Order: sequence, then C-alpha cells, then structure tokens
Amino acid sequence: MGLSINRPRRGSLAFSPRKRAKRPVPRIRSWPDEETVRLQAFPVYKAGMSHAFIKEDNQKSPKAGQEVFTPITILEAPPINVCAIRVYGRNERNYLTTLTEVWADNLDKELERKINLPKKEERKTIDDLEAIKDKIEDVRVLVHTNPKLTCLPKKKPEILEIRIGGKDIEERLNYAKEILGKQLNITDVFQEGELADTIGITKGKGFQGQVKRWGVKIQFGKHARKGVGRHVGSIGPWQPKMIMWTVPMPGQMGYHQRTEYNKRILKIGNNGEEITPKGGFLHYGVIKNNYVVLKGSVQGPAKRLIVLRRAIRPEEPLIKVPEITYISTTSKQGK
Repeated sequence: MGLSINRPRRGSLAFSPRKRAKRPVPRIRSWPDEETVRLQAFPVYKAGMSHAFIKEDNQKSPKAGQEVFTPITILEAPPINVCAIRVYGRNERNYLTTLTEVWADNLDKELERKINLPKKEERKTIDDLEAIKDKIEDVRVLVHTNPKLTCLPKKKPEILEIRIGGKDIEERLNYAKEILGKQLNITDVFQEGELADTIGITKGKGFQGQVKRWGVKIQFGKHARKGVGRHVGSIGPWQPKMIMWTVPMPGQMGYHQRTEYNKRILKIGNNGEEITPKGGFLHYGVIKNNYVVLKGSVQGPAKRLIVLRRAIRPEEPLIKVPEITYISTTSKQGK
C-alpha cells in the first residue's frame, strides 16, 4: 500500500459559490435591534485612505494614553433624500410582505433616471397608512443618494431601503412621516466614536485561475503535466465520473458583497478641504460634502458605494470621541 499524504485543502470554501454580485449597490438583509428611533444605515462613497495619529483610549491596551499610528479610510457622505415610506406586514406563512408605499410629493428629477415613478393620482397617502396601522410589523424608508453633489462622473442616484430603529411601531411611523421628502445628513444617523458595520462590493479581479483564486501549489518537474504546472493534480476519480464542487476551479474572483463589522468612526466633518490631499484623492477627486473618517480599511475601490449600518454585534459600547492629533493630507498622486 502506498503512503497517503494528508494536508488541509487549498483555499477556503467560505461564501461559495463565488459569483459576481448582482449590482454594485449592496443589499442589507439584517438589522440591529435598538430602542432609538432613527435610520439604521447611511450610504457613503469611498474616497481613499490615509494615516493618522490618535490617542489610544482603550484602557485595556498596553499603549493606553499614547499616540498610536493607524490607517484610516475617508468616506464622502453627501445628504440623502427620503423619497418614500414602505411598511411591512405578515402573510399567511408568517413572512414579511409589503403592505403599501407612500411616496413624497417633491421628488428629485434625477430620480427619473433610475426608475419609473408612480403617477401622482395613483400614489398612496398618509391616510392609507392610518387605515392599516394595526397590520404594520416593520417600518422602512426608501432613500436615494445625490452623486451630482460629488466629483463622481454620474448623476443617476442609487436607491436603498433603510429600516427605522425603535421598539414602538407608532413612534417609528411618526418619525417616517416627519422625514418624508426631506434631506438627511450623516450626523442624523451616526456620531463620532460609534461603531459601524461597512457593507459593500469588493474590488473585482475578473476571471482567475486556480493558483490565484484558491492558492493551489504550483507543480514542478515530473509533476507538471505537459510543461504546465498551474493546475490541480486531479479534479476527480474515473469512477464515479463526477467533479465535486469542492475542487478548486478557475472562475470569478472579487466583486462580491461583503460585510466588515465594528469599524470605529474617528471623525465626522463638514469641510472637505481640511481632509482632501493636495491634488485630490487618487481616482476620486476632491471632497465637497460631509465626510467620515473610519479606523482601518474598507472593502471596494475608490468611488464605490459603501453602506454604513449601525453595529449589529458591537464588541462594547464605545462612544467616547477619539482624540486625533494628526491626519496626513500629503498628496496621494503617483509620480
């Protein structure tokens, strides 16, 4: 009998099948339970990265009270428009289903670039919500972004559905009525020192082989078949004639929806000039609106839409405003 060599498999099967995301706007499927009545997410655009020095305020850290170097990500946060209220109820199978939608009267003309808006005479009103108040199980709003206010080369807005937090349905419904048709800023949802989850589409890398996609070992010498070593040794047995889905195969790499948890908000500012490097951010430009500084990196390339969601599983309620001593604004342009 020959010797059997056992080793861990090449590459992780997590998030399989690794297919392209359906659209560049992420879809949020889970929301945190909280008592505060407010929006639970806010869309932003990734501008770029830099570095900063902050005072370590975690008393459990060995560098507590000292200045520490940390990479940061700068996100531009133009205001969003609340264009509709969407309420959900339970069907006969106890699943959430849409009951009705109430659209605002003063809708932005740019919204017609994205969808066919319902006619004014066919739109539901606030009185229709009062008639079905007893059936409402969840309250959410439809918001759209304003890319025309940024340096992005587009005017077509993105539309997202965002849940309103809170325990009482009537309070959440009243808050939705108040903000319908209005503009909201990042400060209406988040504050400095909080933890947030980033949800977005990662950088796409196209069609890749087994070595780059799964980390398969390159074969050399007599093990390489016909002089080609960038392949797996075997994709399956002769009998049964079947290729398992676990076999490393070439295919799409990147451009997947991913969620990163507990990103700390270091700063929220309203003057983009104080954070924009000389010449602007590489592949993005100049920040013209409010901005958010996050600790660490964020998935996706520059210009990608990122949704900041309130932390669904925070490590600890850290709300202290961090003390930033220095933020680098040196030019990021390549030579």
